[in-house]
Amino acid sequence: MAEKVLVLGPCGQVGTELVENLQKLYGSQNVIASDIRKSEQDVFQRSSFEILDVMDKSRIGDVFTKHKPTLVYHLAAMLSATAEAKPKLAWSLNMDGMFNVFDACLEHGVKRVFWPSSIAVFGPTSPKLNTPQTTVLEPNTIYGISKLAGERYCEYYFRRYGLDVRSIRYPGLIGWKSLPGGGTTDYAVEIFHQALDSNSYTSFLKPATSLPMMHMEDAVRATIEVTNAPSEQIKIRSSYNISGCSFDPASLAEEISKYLPGFTMDYAPDHRQQIAESWPQSIDDKEARADWAWQPKYDTQALVINMLENLRRLKST
Repeated sequence: MAEKVLVLGPCGQVGTELVENLQKLYGSQNVIASDIRKSEQDVFQRSSFEILDVMDKSRIGDVFTKHKPTLVYHLAAMLSATAEAKPKLAWSLNMDGMFNVFDACLEHGVKRVFWPSSIAVFGPTSPKLNTPQTTVLEPNTIYGISKLAGERYCEYYFRRYGLDVRSIRYPGLIGWKSLPGGGTTDYAVEIFHQALDSNSYTSFLKPATSLPMMHMEDAVRATIEVTNAPSEQIKIRSSYNISGCSFDPASLAEEISKYLPGFTMDYAPDHRQQIAESWPQSIDDKEARADWAWQPKYDTQALVINMLENLRRLKST
């Protein structure tokens, strides 16, 4: 029996590339995308698309009844920087949306669901370097608080109801196929666009603010790999640490300047600086490597080359 895959909230950075990869894996006819509004990107024209608000439990039920998914990716959420401006709405969307989707999976017999967590679950009291899988989790942002609560519910739904939830803690994600959507690490995507447009960029984080980062290709591959791994290999039912590379704005600018001579960087830290300072600088992901053979492909140099090559090609067409 072919998988029927439903992706909720796919019109952001991760979802756009995830849907594209799922179409290649399962066939466009077996992938259903759903979001509060439809994107005009080509990838969403190739599969069925449902207008859906994850806060609307009845509408979720209608979509599940219509398409009968066997696998669900629930990506709909309000990200870190945006959530700080609307904390109560962020909590409602991130938590009630999760309950609605998980409950629909139970009601409609969906056995497997992916839900993304984030390095935002770590806080000022967590170790900054090589942050381990199991450690102090005291987030101080509403996004991080909702993700930590979500992790506990992932494990709860697995232990209590047998719902096979898979999850990874995304670091900052960097891709060239879509624009960022309100996160604290958005500078690491914006910088490439501005570098090619004006050979300069003003960072909203301080020069030495090191954070864990990952190329979007690695993130999407990790998402699919953890979701498709045999159930007995998934030992962590909250959310897995995964790591790609770590860098700060100054070192990223230095790497970019190797390929764009004369590139300049200015700094104007804003409210996102405080969020970034509460997060780890690097991540220990040995559990993911051991349990389901996770391995990143992109280091900082390879990431920079890939971003510049692909964005240059896009801007020239």
